[in-house]
Amino acid sequence: MQAVKQLFIIFLAFFSLFGLSAPAAHSATAWTATVESVGDGDSFKARRNGRTVRVRLYGIDSPEFKQRYGYQSRQLARQLLPKRGEIVVYPVDRDQYGRVVGLVRSGGILVNREMVRQGAAWLYPRYCRERAFCAELKVMQEQARSARLGLWQDANPEPPWIWKRRQSHKR
Repeated sequence: MQAVKQLFIIFLAFFSLFGLSAPAAHSATAWTATVESVGDGDSFKARRNGRTVRVRLYGIDSPEFKQRYGYQSRQLARQLLPKRGEIVVYPVDRDQYGRVVGLVRSGGILVNREMVRQGAAWLYPRYCRERAFCAELKVMQEQARSARLGLWQDANPEPPWIWKRRQSHKR
């Protein structure tokens, strides 16, 4: 436990001292938009240049809406991404559904990070590739787990990638 706290402090000090943050790496391609709607804890629709853009939060996976804590996760995402609120999107990739996968800043808060910090989403190891950022999310996830925040109120919450696989086998 103490080691996790020390690691977190080291990450914060490093990012603070050198002015580094995950979005800085993508600032050249960043764009602004307004939130149209939030589907669940890790995806939403935004309006950019008169067009609707579907966005997936990079590096995280939130509970599915029908899954335990899915509703709570969506509610937090709605608070962080208020309808008609202005956001900054730092695109990282596109997913198999054509959504922009990115880091999203709203009201000065990096939404991806905040969802994990509050126990409303998991670090998504399969798709989180930026080492420093993903390591930071891992530390935040462990802190949320230790504090029993959000989905971590359960001893062993089921990650959505496993829950979805189980659901598809039931059909």
